[in-house]
Amino acid sequence: MEDQLHIVATSRRRITLITAVFAVLLAVCAALFIGGRTDTAVATDAPGLNANQNICKGSITKGEADPDDPTLTTVAYRLACDQPLTGYALFVDGHPVQSLETETFGTDPITDLPVAKNAFSCNGDLPGYGVNCVGTYTGKWVVIKGTFTIEGDICAEPRVDPILTVMNSTYDSKKKVVNEAISGPFDLGRPKKAGCKATKFSGKRKILFEDAATVIQ
Repeated sequence: MEDQLHIVATSRRRITLITAVFAVLLAVCAALFIGGRTDTAVATDAPGLNANQNICKGSITKGEADPDDPTLTTVAYRLACDQPLTGYALFVDGHPVQSLETETFGTDPITDLPVAKNAFSCNGDLPGYGVNCVGTYTGKWVVIKGTFTIEGDICAEPRVDPILTVMNSTYDSKKKVVNEAISGPFDLGRPKKAGCKATKFSGKRKILFEDAATVIQ
């Protein structure tokens, strides 16, 4: 059975968190895409959809132990968006990232087979509170899978609950106009199918939903 991915929308509440995450990711976006990384930009002349209104969904679970350090806990994440990307970042507060998967790839949401032109190179300060990835992504809900590690039990409260922000860099056919778009933050949610027992925090999220349609099959 396919794991559910949470569809996420920002809430008017938790404005402090949203502002902080946006400020951090805006700096990341500037560093990655303006600071010499326009090689990941995608050519486009079509007006298309508003790239600042991308919609993304995702989830996390417990991954396989890292053979290099089995004492660490592996967090496996999945994310998908409806529009193209040239970068994404995960904000992981309260659980410093100890290591991370440096390459992630896109797979078909139905067949789970690799999809061409959907791959990212990831990095970040270690230990640190973020995972930053640049590459290309075609949208249409292709699934990106990746991992990072943290210390401690994935079920320990407060549980890890990554916040996702996505970026898209495009230029016109003459490569004279570069446009930067940023969407989010999106809440990937607490661990699913990780064997965690329910607590008083179960069902709660950093970013609250505006409606009841919280998951997509």
